[in-house]
Amino acid sequence: MKTRTIDQTVVIPAKPQEVYDAWIDPEEHSAMTGGAAGGEAKVGGEFLAWDGYITGTYLELVPGKKIVCDWQTSEWPEGAEPSRLELTFTPKDDGTEIHLIHSNIPPHDADYETGWHQSYWEPMREYFSSR
Repeated sequence: MKTRTIDQTVVIPAKPQEVYDAWIDPEEHSAMTGGAAGGEAKVGGEFLAWDGYITGTYLELVPGKKIVCDWQTSEWPEGAEPSRLELTFTPKDDGTEIHLIHSNIPPHDADYETGWHQSYWEPMREYFSSR
């Protein structure tokens, strides 16, 4: 099965540790995105986001610097393996640069490239700008 990769870089107006913490803390993740989140932020811990639409398992957690996890949605093609999500957080003068590499995405109709902007980057900018 042919897969694809999304590579995006954005700047969020907050410190790297704040962005990292908001991503892995279910309560703050929910406040930041507007969708219910849950899980356990530890290597091997499972998580969910967007009311269970997204599920996955944390593979690597480096506080304030990096998150790597298996990731899939409820509309994932049957039999397809989870994708791999890697987020790195780099301090910048105007906040944190997030570099996302989302790989091993199976072919289907969902537009995850737009989804990352609409469901994460835009709400995150608003969330951290209002703090």
